[in-house]
Amino acid sequence: MKQILFAGVIGLFLTLVGTPLLIKLLARKGYGQYIRDDGPREHASKRGTPTMGGIAFIFATVAAYFLSKLITGYTPTYSGLLVLGLMVGMGLVGFLDDYIKIVKRRSLGLRAKAKMAGQLTGGIAFAVLSLQFEDARGNTPASTKLSFITDFGWTIGPVLFVVWALFMILAMSNGVNLTDGLDGLATGASVLVFGAYTFIGVWQFQESCANANDLTNPGACYEVRDPLDLAVVSAALMGACLGFLWWNTSPAKIFMGDTGSLALGGVLAGLAICSRTELLLAILGGLFVLITMSVVIQVGSFRLTGKRVFRMAPLQHHFELKGWSEVLVVVRFWIIQGICVIVGLGLFYAGWAADK
Repeated sequence: MKQILFAGVIGLFLTLVGTPLLIKLLARKGYGQYIRDDGPREHASKRGTPTMGGIAFIFATVAAYFLSKLITGYTPTYSGLLVLGLMVGMGLVGFLDDYIKIVKRRSLGLRAKAKMAGQLTGGIAFAVLSLQFEDARGNTPASTKLSFITDFGWTIGPVLFVVWALFMILAMSNGVNLTDGLDGLATGASVLVFGAYTFIGVWQFQESCANANDLTNPGACYEVRDPLDLAVVSAALMGACLGFLWWNTSPAKIFMGDTGSLALGGVLAGLAICSRTELLLAILGGLFVLITMSVVIQVGSFRLTGKRVFRMAPLQHHFELKGWSEVLVVVRFWIIQGICVIVGLGLFYAGWAADK
């Protein structure tokens, strides 16, 4: 358990200290955020704020993970490395998108096809590799079965699994990207979900079938390849995002940009897939789902009826236009996300207790 503590503390320290250095570097180079003209008027003051801040917590997370291994003497696992690789890969796609926005001085970066190609490449690589590397019990980092709090149902096969994994990765990366519209909103919400996955990883390790003395009731233990290492990754992410939040909260000194939002969404999907809690992620990350659905509803309604349901989508901007202050929206949305995490963890525990 020491490696979980070290990973969280190191991740927190690195972003607390490293983010202001990144802010100075980005400001010196003039890498500031481009603000849409059709957004809330209050956002105009944010124009020029350094962006691509996701670099800070991506670097901090990776460094915290490996330093925690070095300090404690534990070996990195395939599950941990794959999830981190997915985060870095998605972050790289976001970095290219952000960089083009800054250089071209426009709100749109990579062309849609190029951005999608990058996301698909990273997602397919993760999905294919996650079905390799069996451990002594025959478990791979991912499973070809669907999962809620554990695997259930029939095997869907490797091809459909890759499609399913891609859907999760694209949905979550774009969900976090849509949520990242107000200072600290996506960062704070992510901290809560990573905290939940730290708990889940520890619980799954303690109740692992590999450590179980009585295997007469297989539903009472977890067949997850590297649950403790997934908790280490989650703790590193939680600490790194918490440190970044110090500088990202209102008024933000730096934005995570697509570099950060795509990376966070990707790593959330990776954690869910490797911990066999795929459908549970829709509850644990309920705020991201809610905000994504607001965009789907807005676009669908406008195309079908020519009318808008919300004053503006994503949902957080609807409440801004209703007169809520930015901080009020963020705090209330954090509360919603906290409730989602509590419900998700409650269901996770209830599932375990029901099988005991």
